Amino acid sequence: MGLFQRAHDIVEAKANKALDQAENPSEMLDLSYEKMLEQLTQVRRALVTIAASRKRIELQEVQLQQSIAHLQDQAQAAVGQGRDDLAKEALARKAAAQQQIDQMEPQHQQLTEQEEKLEQTLSQLQSRVNAFRSQKETLKAEYTASKAVTSVNESVAGISKSISDSGAALQRAQDKIATMQSRAQATDELLESGVLEDVGGGTDDIQKELDELSSKSDVDTELAALKAQVGGSGQLAAGESVSPSGAPSDGGGSGTNAGS
Repeated sequence: MGLFQRAHDIVEAKANKALDQAENPSEMLDLSYEKMLEQLTQVRRALVTIAASRKRIELQEVQLQQSIAHLQDQAQAAVGQGRDDLAKEALARKAAAQQQIDQMEPQHQQLTEQEEKLEQTLSQLQSRVNAFRSQKETLKAEYTASKAVTSVNESVAGISKSISDSGAALQRAQDKIATMQSRAQATDELLESGVLEDVGGGTDDIQKELDELSSKSDVDTELAALKAQVGGSGQLAAGESVSPSGAPSDGGGSGTNAGS
């Protein structure tokens, strides 16, 4: 498929879609009904024209028939008066009038047939128009009702969607609140356990100094105990000797062993 053909198809498809969206069934039904009425009017006008032509021919035939009868009377009167020349003239005019009637008769017959056909067409078209008018009103009422139902359904769908969105938003808010509460509780527990320091200065300066003093006091106490232990060990070394096994022994014991 060529590029121009594809472009043409795309434009045509979009145009058809736009027309479908813009088309109003009620308006289209009214337009179709108006066109049918126009056709009905045209058929009526044609019927009137043909009927008028037929009537004009019939009037001419009647006039010619009357003229023929009058010329026949004149020919008889002329013969009665011995005026054969006048009788011939009257008979000649009578023949010409009869010839005109004979020539108009096919036209009269053709117009009569056309008139009958148009009368049948008009009757059928009138029946179609009447049926379409009733059906049109029914379809318009159905379209109006369907449009109203569709509008209500769309509104209900919109309300349902709004309710669904609101429920989803509420659930998200609840989840977020629960997450924040969990984080807050976990942070409090970590701060209390000392794993995390309160960088924001949640502990006051007094408590901090007290903690430092307590820690320093513990160190001093431990240092004093260590000094006392070391001092006691020095005194032990001055009065006692240490056995090879590391156990202390007094001097008297040693003297006894030496005397022995």
